[in-house]
Amino acid sequence: MEEINFIIDETKEAMSNSVGHLEKTFLNIRAGKASPQMLGGVFVDYYGSQTPLSQVANVNVPDARTITITPWEKSMLQPIEKAIMIANLGFNPMNNGDNIIISVPPLTEERRKELVKQAKAEAEDAKVGVRNHRKDANTEIKKLEKDGASEDLCKKAEEDIQKLTDTYIKKIDEHLSIKEAEIMKV
Repeated sequence: MEEINFIIDETKEAMSNSVGHLEKTFLNIRAGKASPQMLGGVFVDYYGSQTPLSQVANVNVPDARTITITPWEKSMLQPIEKAIMIANLGFNPMNNGDNIIISVPPLTEERRKELVKQAKAEAEDAKVGVRNHRKDANTEIKKLEKDGASEDLCKKAEEDIQKLTDTYIKKIDEHLSIKEAEIMKV
């Protein structure tokens, strides 16, 4: 019984991690208004090593259409500008000598649909992850059953795993519908 509870707890944690990963991924999918997370994947060449932008500059959002980046060292203006261009985020950074200013263009209908498609793909990946965790758990339970565990306990455990799976798939669908609405909102 203890082993079965361990399998269920482990599966619950793994499924929860899949949903958590999806939430983080959704932060990087642009939804029309500016946010510092949009530059989360930008790495700057800082004295020979690739360093996250947030570790060499302050990233602020003064309004819904603007991101300002204030480097801690003036000499980093050019490398930061270059890193943003290399990241290919569709932004055109402007350097005013003190800061880098990025005007976030409004999303076109076509781009919104692409982003929704991207969000759906990420959600589907998360669902596949949850289903894989279910499969792994059921395999473990089958092994326990072969090793002499009670058939009734194993059936109950499989039902519990299925309930967990359904719960986490539903959470993923909820996150997706919220993100979809966010992206499509003009």
